[in-house]
Amino acid sequence: MESVGFWPGLILGFSIAAPVGPIGVLCIRRTLAHGQLAGLLTGLGAATADAFYGSIAAFGLTALASILVGQGVWLRPAGAVLLGILGWRAWTSHTQTDASPAVSSLASAYLTSVGLTLTNPLTILSFAGAYAGLGLGTRAASPFLAVSMVAGVFLGSVSWWVTLTTLVGSLRRRLGPTFTLWVNRFSGALLLAFAVAILLREWA
Repeated sequence: MESVGFWPGLILGFSIAAPVGPIGVLCIRRTLAHGQLAGLLTGLGAATADAFYGSIAAFGLTALASILVGQGVWLRPAGAVLLGILGWRAWTSHTQTDASPAVSSLASAYLTSVGLTLTNPLTILSFAGAYAGLGLGTRAASPFLAVSMVAGVFLGSVSWWVTLTTLVGSLRRRLGPTFTLWVNRFSGALLLAFAVAILLREWA
């Protein structure tokens, strides 16, 4: 059991969050448009959903995992629709940045990110595979090891989002409205492309 615990979870959480995907694009776009806090809350939403799915895998809740994976037939298309809406909003958004977004906007940044991540129940299988490789999720694993592993995953994910939003936020002050316009167009196109790719995969 030496391979499981907080620190391996921290590394795992960071490595899972780091690859650039829809949430990463959304996080960068929101950081540039609304500030580091909005971007960070976007990342925090993804980390929360990852911790939820990671908990299911860590504690061996196979029945709940099977139910959620089985619901992927409608969860993933629902996530694709939400992603498409966010992509269209990014594409059509104004070039002006918002220095102090409203509380409702910050809450929306968090909740939409949670929703987008939760609509991919196959994340459970990813965590289950990773945990099995590390020796977690077996009968011999104690609740303490499971909790410490999930806590590490959550904080590892958060550490990535803090790093990303800090780097992007440092560039935000140097960018003009023209660059922001191109960021909106590019990020919107990427989000729409992700949405289409998910739908095509589901209908294939």
